[in-house]
Amino acid sequence: MTNKGPDTAVLVVVEGGSRMEVAIDPGATENICPEGCFVTLPNGDRLGLTGGENVELDAGTASVK
Repeated sequence: MTNKGPDTAVLVVVEGGSRMEVAIDPGATENICPEGCFVTLPNGDRLGLTGGENVELDAGTASVK
């Protein structure tokens, strides 16, 4: 997941029953949930990921590549 926005993005990640918050700084890329998870974005949207997606964040929204 890459943060293309100007601000740090804080995501809520639920993976295998565990919940954690992940902060991604502007311009940074983080490898989260390689085995799949659910992610709540800063704007409140939820994504179900299988682990192989490239996701870009911008202004709290996501686009899956």
